[in-house]
Amino acid sequence: MPTEEEATPSAHRAAVDDEPRALAASYRRRLNTFDLPLSRLAWAGAMALFGLALVLRMWGLGSIDELIFDETYYVKDGYTLTQEGVEMSWPEEPDAAFEAGDVDSYQPDGAYVVHPPLGKWLIGAGMLLLGADNAWGWRISSAVLGAVAVLLLARIGRRLFRSTTAGMIAGLLLAIDGVHLVHSRTSLLDPFLMFFVLAAFGALLIDRDRFRARLALAAAELHTSSEAPPPLGVSGGLRPWRLAAGLLLGMACAVKWSGLYFVAVFGIMTVLWDWWARRTVGQRDWLLGGLVKDAIPAFFAMVGTALVTYVVSFAGWFASDTGYHRHLAAAEGEATGIGVLDSLHSLWLYHAQAYTFHVGLDSEHPYEANPWGWLLQIRPTNFYYRSFEYGEQGCEVATCGAHILSVGNPLIWWLGTLALVVTLLCGVVHRDGRAWAALSGILAGYVPWLLYSDRTIFTFYTVAFAPWVILCLAYVMTLVIGSARAEPERRLAGGLFVGSLLVLIVLVSAFFWPIWTGQVMDVEQWRYRMWLPSWT
Repeated sequence: MPTEEEATPSAHRAAVDDEPRALAASYRRRLNTFDLPLSRLAWAGAMALFGLALVLRMWGLGSIDELIFDETYYVKDGYTLTQEGVEMSWPEEPDAAFEAGDVDSYQPDGAYVVHPPLGKWLIGAGMLLLGADNAWGWRISSAVLGAVAVLLLARIGRRLFRSTTAGMIAGLLLAIDGVHLVHSRTSLLDPFLMFFVLAAFGALLIDRDRFRARLALAAAELHTSSEAPPPLGVSGGLRPWRLAAGLLLGMACAVKWSGLYFVAVFGIMTVLWDWWARRTVGQRDWLLGGLVKDAIPAFFAMVGTALVTYVVSFAGWFASDTGYHRHLAAAEGEATGIGVLDSLHSLWLYHAQAYTFHVGLDSEHPYEANPWGWLLQIRPTNFYYRSFEYGEQGCEVATCGAHILSVGNPLIWWLGTLALVVTLLCGVVHRDGRAWAALSGILAGYVPWLLYSDRTIFTFYTVAFAPWVILCLAYVMTLVIGSARAEPERRLAGGLFVGSLLVLIVLVSAFFWPIWTGQVMDVEQWRYRMWLPSWT
């Protein structure tokens, strides 16, 4: 057995060796960076929610075998993209023939379209898989990605709030919400936009956590060494998840231009995260260091990658001679004779025309909705309605109706609106970064539309930011449950209250299921589901 004198040097060496690890752990706590344990239960729960979402989105997906709402544009565009590489024109009133299986009646000239092609390519991919002559082929892509979005949100909620409970609540609410469910069963562009911006948000969360872990370790090593800190602070290193976010945001913009708002907000958010982290570890010149080592690289990683991705999405248009305005630069007398430059210039001129269309869109529509009422689902969008008499389509009463109304679960959206206020207060009063992150999608996906209330716009646009409304609601619900340090009685009471509320929300979703899926029902039963006069 060693003597006290013999043991002291080895103990001292152990203490010295442990010092960097202890300092790194201290910095990680200051940066709110905690390792998420690999939990089989968390993964099992997330996969169960994915399975639930998939069943809800697949059940009777092809039962309505006609093009509904804006499917009349995007399904046919998706099909011609797979055949010709560009959107093609169609004869007058082509839907009946297309629905009957005559899918090749398009005309030989390109069609004027005002949305980028990626979302329509994804719709076309479903038709390549299952055929263009059936409703399953039209809608399978949206249904699958809608279910995957539920899985993503469950995992994102867990990472953002460091709570498996919060992630499970968020995933459940998205799985059963009407806005998301209806879009996942319909081939519009907005569910693809939602999917890509949500995935980009998740990628940035992973990037944030990895950067903070690297920064904590580097700060601890500098603290225990005699070396001078590098000019402007330590390097952030390779950040592949930030590049992935740029790619995903570029794909979002290649679905709809409103993805640009997410590029701006998420780009600012990730830089602010880095600045805060450098300041928290005590780095000198954290502002300048963050600008040079984080903000400028982030611009190229995200905006540059997004721009390249967006241009690449037009590959079919570049490769064709029939795409609309394919040679617009030459037609306008602005050709340079350099093929690549003329192609890019033609694309730019085409975009200028499409932008003019969007900003000038003010024609009246029966379901247009002021964005100030979107969160409360004041004027939801009617996607489909058919009336049947006794004996038709299984109708067993005098008059039946089949309705697809893009209205959210009222409890989710009404409580979610209240949760946004609470989340904002927590962000301001308690300086809770989780709250601000949960609000970022609202800032990007909702707030800009308030500036365009005079345009023809619709409540169904809410699907793009629905995950963040639900994240805020899940955040507030976990506050009600209480933290792990709260008294057991407090957590039990909070858990029972939230659990009861979730059961009620599930029951409300079950009640609204028929008008989310176009079920034939007694018109009196239909009226019971029209909770507000503005829903009809």
